[in-house]
Amino acid sequence: MNNYSIEEIRKIVREVLLEMQAETFSIGISNRHIHLTEEHFSILFPNESIEPLKPLKQPGEFASKQTVTLVGPKGEIKKVRILGPLRKRSQVEISKTDARNLGVQPPIRLSGHLDDAIEITIRSDAAELTIPAAIIAKRHIHLNYQDMERLNLKEGQVVSVEIFEGARRGIFNDVELRPGENFVLEMHVDTDEANGADIQPNTRGRIIRE
Repeated sequence: MNNYSIEEIRKIVREVLLEMQAETFSIGISNRHIHLTEEHFSILFPNESIEPLKPLKQPGEFASKQTVTLVGPKGEIKKVRILGPLRKRSQVEISKTDARNLGVQPPIRLSGHLDDAIEITIRSDAAELTIPAAIIAKRHIHLNYQDMERLNLKEGQVVSVEIFEGARRGIFNDVELRPGENFVLEMHVDTDEANGADIQPNTRGRIIRE
């Protein structure tokens, strides 16, 4: 039997904790939001520029000061934040609960996959437009290529993620990877998923190894 000193045991514990930390990642809660093209932004906010309010975790992305109202057959949701920078295609990301309140039925799709996005009305103080842009964002993990190698993951892989802490521990299946050169490792879920799993700002997850 090995007889370790207290200091040696502490060192082993520190190494184990560091290894465990390297395998985990934060869970970002993605509230309803909008991405706009330059054309659509100019219609809704004539003679304005998109104004950053605060940076987001992913490099170069930010929440803007501008907000709009989403309008559906059953209701509306005010003060929906526009995220920047402006994109090549407009996109409205809402939760299933939001969709029910608005009276619309958007598909669950990865960001940018908008071929069957449904029509929704976006209203500002200056204008209103109705475009096929609404989806429910599919849960996913942002990560860079160094993370992919470190975690032994492959592009196009679909994984399961365990929420291993908190009062509602559970597993999210069918989580897609969204690699990018400068992405910061983080999983994104919408507010419905976050509430169901009682995810807090400091909640972390890990990929289940089968």
